[in-house]
Amino acid sequence: MMLQDKVVVVSGVGPGLGRAVAVGSARAGADVVLAARSNAVLDEVAAEVEQAGRKAVVVPTDITDPAAAGRLVKTTMDIFGRVDVLVNNAFAVPPIVPLVELDPAAVHAEMDTDVFGALRLTQLMADHLAATGGSMVMVSSVAARLSRPGFGAYKMTKSALIALAQTLATELGPRGVRVNVVVPGSIWAAPLREYYDYLANERGVTTAQVYEETAANLDLRRLPEAEEVANAVLFLASDLARAITGQCLDVNGGEYHH
Repeated sequence: MMLQDKVVVVSGVGPGLGRAVAVGSARAGADVVLAARSNAVLDEVAAEVEQAGRKAVVVPTDITDPAAAGRLVKTTMDIFGRVDVLVNNAFAVPPIVPLVELDPAAVHAEMDTDVFGALRLTQLMADHLAATGGSMVMVSSVAARLSRPGFGAYKMTKSALIALAQTLATELGPRGVRVNVVVPGSIWAAPLREYYDYLANERGVTTAQVYEETAANLDLRRLPEAEEVANAVLFLASDLARAITGQCLDVNGGEYHH
């Protein structure tokens, strides 16, 4: 019970990693505040949190909207009176085009969610996290580690998120707040399964074949599942990592070594 009686706020709750972090937090003993732009998944995840015996609070939130972000923090404090962990998991889908063809305006929405949205929540919650000696975990991406054609915009934003976390670790450390980053590779969850189904259909092969081709490049010969990446988030959020801040933990099955 690494997070026994803690209050965890998770942004970007969807069917993949966000859900796994929320449910994993509840199983680790925490009450959970669930934030996302749409209600599509929030109520379903809230039910899973409550099945784990913890309280779930659903707050539909667009973290690019200062007023909405403020309501998220106010609701959390009104109900629980504290915040122990903030998991910045929200992200926007980037334009997949070469940088030399990229319209910079197309990156603004992604930056506003991935980077400035995370900064906005941090600014709003910093005092509350300091009051509890809390922690924060940012979710970056393998895109920050590798240079792949078409993924330049995504690499820009996820690299900026790492830089943001490291600077926040330095600024908030004297106040007792830890800030770390989890860097996942491909995560075997619903969104990726759907994408592999699409690729398989385009190529006239099975989804299993697409999976095996990808996994062949990983040391463990399998893709990490959402719950396994979530475990890394929970570790960094917990007191087990109380001497760890400003660090990146890569969870990629050995796709690359960092």
